[in-house]
Amino acid sequence: MLIHLTAIHYVYLAFIALIIGFMIKRRDTTMICVAGIALLGILATGTLSGSISGIFNSFIYAAKELMGTIMIISIIVAMSRVLIYTGINETMVSPIARYLRSPGMAFWGIGLLMMVASWFFWPSPAVALIGAVLLPVAVRVGLPALGAAMAMNLFGHGIALSGDYIIQGAPKLTADAAGIPVSQVMEASVPLVIIMGVVTTVTAFWMMRRDQRRGTWRDGLMPMAEGSNAWEDKASSAGQSSSVLSQRARRWLAVLIPLLFLADVAAMLLLKLQGGDATALVGGTAVLILIVVTLMSHPEQGLEKVTSYLIDGFVFGFKIFGPVIPIAAFFYLGDSAFTDLFGKVLPEGSHGIVNDLGAALAMNVPLNGAVGAVTSTVTGAITGLDGSGFSGISLAGSIAQLFGAATHASVATLTALGQVAAIWVGGGTLVPWALIPAAAICGVSPFELARRNLKPVLIGLTVTTLAAFFLI
Repeated sequence: MLIHLTAIHYVYLAFIALIIGFMIKRRDTTMICVAGIALLGILATGTLSGSISGIFNSFIYAAKELMGTIMIISIIVAMSRVLIYTGINETMVSPIARYLRSPGMAFWGIGLLMMVASWFFWPSPAVALIGAVLLPVAVRVGLPALGAAMAMNLFGHGIALSGDYIIQGAPKLTADAAGIPVSQVMEASVPLVIIMGVVTTVTAFWMMRRDQRRGTWRDGLMPMAEGSNAWEDKASSAGQSSSVLSQRARRWLAVLIPLLFLADVAAMLLLKLQGGDATALVGGTAVLILIVVTLMSHPEQGLEKVTSYLIDGFVFGFKIFGPVIPIAAFFYLGDSAFTDLFGKVLPEGSHGIVNDLGAALAMNVPLNGAVGAVTSTVTGAITGLDGSGFSGISLAGSIAQLFGAATHASVATLTALGQVAAIWVGGGTLVPWALIPAAAICGVSPFELARRNLKPVLIGLTVTTLAAFFLI
């Protein structure tokens, strides 16, 4: 089907290029995104009032879409505050600390645990569980908070999510679009996921250690809440108020709290909870832990302290998400949000601005195996720019089917390649708002995390695409 691109498509693409350029230059992109929303609004509605209203409405849309993530991060931070205050966190991580004795061991240990946890119940809940427990240990042995965020992000939202071998949400979408069994896509993705994962994580770790030696490393810390500037401050003060609970109580709670989260994991597997449902279970458990521990540690002011900890958590959550909402608002316009906000002004048969651009690219390149691999990667990456990673992977499957039929290349390999590219870009390693769970738990800027991930992920995609040439 021929895709008819309009001025709206070209303006959106131009602003994507501007945003990427500003990110590379380490400049804030909020104003660029607002200008992009305003210009798209004028093109869509033809009126200044419609454009101005579209700016506000797009912010509301983005806030609604991100609210679940804001809530889980805020609640986990609130719970972590009381655990650190009482010294429970210190007691809880002490058995693990003996194994994470260096920055390198902390990086790879956190990453591998994150990958395994993400296979079973996806990365966002895994970030909350792994980060809250292991981050203080990592900081103590010298791994920067941004390094810990990179490990959780690359292994969870990158390696685990791009393969998705347990829940199988991603390969199901791409396989259906390509018209092949899910098992073929999963089998074809194994070497690609391994190559992408190894190249990206090794490159990221090497670049981190290199910059630390040179003294050019920037941790990009953001305030945890009023009166504190970093996770190190929290970790260093752990145990200062541990006398509010007896040593026996701390030990029991240090055992009970991980068991409660393990029970969440078991429930996710037994009840087949995914995504938002899994996150809600973790969030509800964290609230109950917060309440019980606060009432135990503040017997006289427990009711007021519960509210105080929640306020601290929400202050942190909205500080982190404040600069992200305008940027997310722009990129959400690349999918169904555009029609929701501005009406049906895109051409007949359009599947959203981003998907239209990806389809148009596929229709205007030569048909051969090598170009098919490059096109699958580029199309997957483009469709991932909406920050979902999943909205465009069906298109990746369709394009793989097109190139496979025309060139007799492996449809399964091309499908898996597009899936890997879409999820590594949009699932949470390059697009700033998709990075928020890991960035927020570690108290670092999602924009700095995106910049740190950019070169390793691009190198990984290049090597993986080259490898795909020999597999198709």
